[in-house]
Amino acid sequence: MSSFSEKFVQIIQEHDLSIFLAFFSIVGAFVAVTKALSFWKLLFDLYLRPGKSLKQFGADTGAWAVITGASDGIGKEFACQLAAAKFNVLLISRTELKLQNLSNDIESKYQVESKTYAMDFAKGDKKDYENLKEIIGKLNVGVLINNVATNHEIPTPFILETDEVINNIVEVNVAGFLRITKIVLPRMISSNRGLIINVGSFSGMVPTPYLSVYSASKAFMSTFSAALGTELNSKGIVVENVNLYFVVSAMSKIRKSSWLVPQPKPCVKSILSKIGVSGGASNVPYSSCVYPSHALANWLITNTFNQSFWVNNGLSINEDIRKRALRKREREAAASKAQ
Repeated sequence: MSSFSEKFVQIIQEHDLSIFLAFFSIVGAFVAVTKALSFWKLLFDLYLRPGKSLKQFGADTGAWAVITGASDGIGKEFACQLAAAKFNVLLISRTELKLQNLSNDIESKYQVESKTYAMDFAKGDKKDYENLKEIIGKLNVGVLINNVATNHEIPTPFILETDEVINNIVEVNVAGFLRITKIVLPRMISSNRGLIINVGSFSGMVPTPYLSVYSASKAFMSTFSAALGTELNSKGIVVENVNLYFVVSAMSKIRKSSWLVPQPKPCVKSILSKIGVSGGASNVPYSSCVYPSHALANWLITNTFNQSFWVNNGLSINEDIRKRALRKREREAAASKAQ
């Protein structure tokens, strides 16, 4: 028996065991009360606490919102809702036709100005960033939505993933994200106001096997947001890493919404109405999780089982998804040969 164990037994023998039972009861009660208070704070954040007004960042004053990945899904919804709040919008994405159609719709519906810039973030073209720096340098930017991202095509072990996919994720989700932020920041600092929303992911909170590079890129976003948010806190600039679960989108490959998987519109509405409210992500500085079902899931993950449980659970889920995806590819290949 170790010396520690011997000492512990000796203390129990020398004292009334009821003292120790009372101590552990108090500890258990303290933990339970702490969890309960945390849950009530979550409900208060989601349903009662107001977020910062978008007017604080230049809504209806001629200010601009810069949105990356703006042509589809969450990015498109951010563009529309910020235009509805009377921000002019700079739309950045890969497909020129989609951008132009969205720009025309926004100008017609919301009577604001819009500009577009088509670029493929995966290429990391220095000329694209120079052009954007010139465009953005002339704008009064109040909001930046860092939404553009790319993922693994299907869950894949790191050793089997292609170099192209790995490089694309790093280039888009890390390098491109940093470059756009660096370009926009001087415009915000000069006006002593700004809002930077970084569209994050649960996989950045819990390491996700078979999506290792994407998961790491979102963890980077969370860490960077906390560091940058602290740097800019005294300058009137709000930085927020928005922790999202699945949303109906092309990247998630989910087409049908559910209680846990919303359409982009209500998800973005909840984010913009709760700026500065942590919700289910109160354990991570400069992060938020305010769409109700996502916030509850976030709270359960951080307040129930330990991280190892969730990592192993993710492994099982993604192994199953990979098997089904590979079987689908085999069926499609066989059908193509039959034709």
